[in-house]
Amino acid sequence: MENEKFIAESENTDNFIEKFVAEDIAPGGRFYGQTVHTRFPPEPNGYLHIGHAKAVRVDFGTAVKFGGICNLRMDDTNPAKEDEEFVDAIKEDIRWLGWDWDDRFFYGSDYFQQTYEYAVRLITKGLAYVCELTAEEFADKRGDLKRPAVSPYRDRPIEDSVRIFEEMKNGKYPDGKYTLRAKIDLASGNFNMRDPVLYRIRHIDHHHVGTSWCVFPMYDFAHPIQDIIEGVTHSLCSLEYEDHRPLYDWVVNNIDGSCKPRQIEFARLNINYTVMSKRKLRYLVENKLVDGWDDPRMPTIRGLRRRGYTSASINDFCERVGIAKAYSVVDHSLLEACLREDLNANAARAMAVIRPLKLTVTNMPEGETKFFSIENNPENEATGTRKVAFSRSLWIEQDDFAADPPKKYNRLFVGNEVRLKGAYIVKCTGYNTDANGNVTEVLAEYDPATEGGNTPDGRKVRGTIHWVDASAAVNAEVRLYDRLFTDSDPDSDGKDYLELINPNSLEVLTGCKLESSLAGAKPGDAFQFLRLGYFVADAKDSKPGALVFNRAAALKDSFKAQ
Repeated sequence: MENEKFIAESENTDNFIEKFVAEDIAPGGRFYGQTVHTRFPPEPNGYLHIGHAKAVRVDFGTAVKFGGICNLRMDDTNPAKEDEEFVDAIKEDIRWLGWDWDDRFFYGSDYFQQTYEYAVRLITKGLAYVCELTAEEFADKRGDLKRPAVSPYRDRPIEDSVRIFEEMKNGKYPDGKYTLRAKIDLASGNFNMRDPVLYRIRHIDHHHVGTSWCVFPMYDFAHPIQDIIEGVTHSLCSLEYEDHRPLYDWVVNNIDGSCKPRQIEFARLNINYTVMSKRKLRYLVENKLVDGWDDPRMPTIRGLRRRGYTSASINDFCERVGIAKAYSVVDHSLLEACLREDLNANAARAMAVIRPLKLTVTNMPEGETKFFSIENNPENEATGTRKVAFSRSLWIEQDDFAADPPKKYNRLFVGNEVRLKGAYIVKCTGYNTDANGNVTEVLAEYDPATEGGNTPDGRKVRGTIHWVDASAAVNAEVRLYDRLFTDSDPDSDGKDYLELINPNSLEVLTGCKLESSLAGAKPGDAFQFLRLGYFVADAKDSKPGALVFNRAAALKDSFKAQ
């Protein structure tokens, strides 16, 4: 059997979904002899976020694992906030993550006619009816664990429900006048089974089908029908749909479809210091609390990409998180660690001074320039070296000099020596200040005998700092991003996430000085700025002559809640 190797491998995995699938395709299983078929059904009402990246990996990855196929289907049954902009973005982000669906792209709205016909069949079988309760009345009559729900229209004659439902489709009635409900069990302990609504009236322009439909199926009804039509074997959902599974199975078993897909739930991805609700993310965007869906502080795939995250780091993160059955929260630092590992191995090194202070090497002749070869990436010798200019006038970081140094300070102060990365040892001989006492220039002398790391006399210098040659420096704007929220659980009950926005989540620095090799950096190019962290040329704003770099991650986790 073609799938025997996948079944054997799944016996030793911690992935419970793979174990279930392996059981299903084994001899005697419900899908024995069939191709494993999954689907990823995002709602096109916003951009994908990091939580979707995990779901994409589960849906597409499970299919790949078992030599199967996965559909991409837009869940566009709720047209109020849906748009083709989001459809296109979803496609691009999934491909960027490394997955593809070949020719298996669908819209849920493609099945509106078939879904409507299935609904009519349920009515004729006495399993659905037209109800006139308003939304308020519906909620009031839903009952509780001791009282069953109530609907005075449950016994409406079948022919009347068929007629009214057709009139609903034909646009005869206003929004909210009628709903179509399943006839299941008004006393069920699972409230999703208390005659749930299957259809509602919405006179609205749909992004894909225009105004050709004014009745729209609810997700719990449309989803299993779409799975059946497409031949899906395994409908992999987040844990919030576990209580909806009986309704999923009820639809599957009562619409006379040839396919009987199985729903399996897994825990959605939750990360601290983050909100994952698309409604809340949309609010941040629409109220300009962030700079769009691709703001580098957002947990969207677009935001993470612009921040500097790679597809490899996100996929590695999802792999490490794994697939669980129970709710849990992952530490944001794990996501950052995955990025650091990827960029440490692959990002070129460069020197940048983001808070510049002038350093004058007083014993270096005016007009003289030397060049040093510095490795592009010590983790990968194949990346070679680059030439870096060195002259009398340099830039260093402001905090690499102290007029009144604290104890154990190993950088520049009068009388102390440091090594300039890849160049010489220099000794601080003095400094100049402005009228307000602010240090404007540091003075130092270099030791020619210490070129390129040499120390012929064996003396030890504790500090090594980075620098940029002033005559060759490239100006840039640098954006220091941090976590968007100060609270580790901004999405929990009883908290207003808007009050927990980190006021220090973005610091913009202008007049930063970069080594000349960065002059040609293209949007999306990533670098490790020595001693500062990992930075990427901004995909939207950076351009030749006006470079903008975003900090993707510090060299180590240094975030502290406010």
